[in-house]
Amino acid sequence: MVIRPTHKELTNKIKQAVKAVSEDRIFILDPEIIAKDCLELGLQISDLSDFLIDAIPRLSPNDYIGHHPPEKSYEKRIKDFELFAFKAYSEMVGCNFYLKLALVEDFIWIVSLHEFETKGGKS
Repeated sequence: MVIRPTHKELTNKIKQAVKAVSEDRIFILDPEIIAKDCLELGLQISDLSDFLIDAIPRLSPNDYIGHHPPEKSYEKRIKDFELFAFKAYSEMVGCNFYLKLALVEDFIWIVSLHEFETKGGKS
């Protein structure tokens, strides 16, 4: 029995995400929430594209912290598409961040982006 997502599948999803952000094919599921989260990370919403261009290529399959298999979105615009969650460190914002995304056709959908705190305090 193969446990999804596999290392190979995650590698391919990261490559798809890199291509989408490098070609500015980015959608934000809830702009108000992501704008607030960006501010908490020390970013303006206008910095989001630069942040993603910097952060996503640094992701690896080992940074995946989502479900096995990936959960599916219940949000209308990306309903039934799989959600991929990652945790990684960003020098740009100086902290660990959590990023949940969906890949729909040639686009990346940003579902969640915020500082990742470990139990017992910030990491």
